[in-house]
Amino acid sequence: MDAAAVKTTLTGLKADQFRHPLDLQATSALRQIPGLDLLIRAAVGLIAEQVFYLDNISSSVLVGPQQLPEIYQLLLDACQILDLEVPQLYVRQHPVPNAYTFAMRGRQPFIVMHTSLLDLLTPPEIQAVIGHELGHLKCDHSVYLTLANLIAIAAGQLPFGEVIVQNLQTQIMEWVRCAEFTCDRAALLAVQDARVVASLLMKLSGGSPTLASQLNLDAFLAQARSYDEATASQLGDMIRQLRTQALTHPLPVLRAREIDRWATTPEYQRLLHPKNSVRQYNGEATFKGEWRNW
Repeated sequence: MDAAAVKTTLTGLKADQFRHPLDLQATSALRQIPGLDLLIRAAVGLIAEQVFYLDNISSSVLVGPQQLPEIYQLLLDACQILDLEVPQLYVRQHPVPNAYTFAMRGRQPFIVMHTSLLDLLTPPEIQAVIGHELGHLKCDHSVYLTLANLIAIAAGQLPFGEVIVQNLQTQIMEWVRCAEFTCDRAALLAVQDARVVASLLMKLSGGSPTLASQLNLDAFLAQARSYDEATASQLGDMIRQLRTQALTHPLPVLRAREIDRWATTPEYQRLLHPKNSVRQYNGEATFKGEWRNW
């Protein structure tokens, strides 16, 4: 399936319908910290929002109907599928493949994609990245993502910062990794092809513009299964936990495995093919009616 193929438009989609169970658990734990959301929004929201906005309009290219229109169309289509208002999308010159999202205080959110990431990917894979970033917006991840960045700064800059924030840092980084699993699901819902999402993750692991055409997705998925086997023992699991506890993202092979599994579940199939009435328009499937929490 390519980016232009017929897909199900998920009118009325709610975040908890695709949120990963680990994300639910980690988010619940963070919400137990009194006043955390309000503190972040009040203390840094407006300042950070203005800094990022000025930085983007001065150093990046704003995508739109007259600027990189093919990428803009991928954004529009993904927003329609995920039932989201269209955020701003910027393209930035940068040698490190990456994309990120920012949204605070109810203002218009934005997504930034690096040129080196775009150089790696096909249009469907670019749409998967956009879908992943839209997942952060759909699930209102922005507050805790801001906190994660603040903690990283505090640990390195404040006296005894590492000691002060260590416990909170462990908790927030666990949440960040869990949230990424949720956003990979949003990527899958946007492109509706698990192999596209897995291919994106493979390229993030070991891709380059010159190597991309030689990569083998089936071999990468087999590699993910081998990782499962290698960490099945008590020692292997301990090494896995030590390896991942400081990371901001789960390991790419684990993300590929998770999305490959979720694509075969009844939960995913019900989202794409609900029991609600289905009608066609403009070559796309959509539906009306009440959603159920699966």
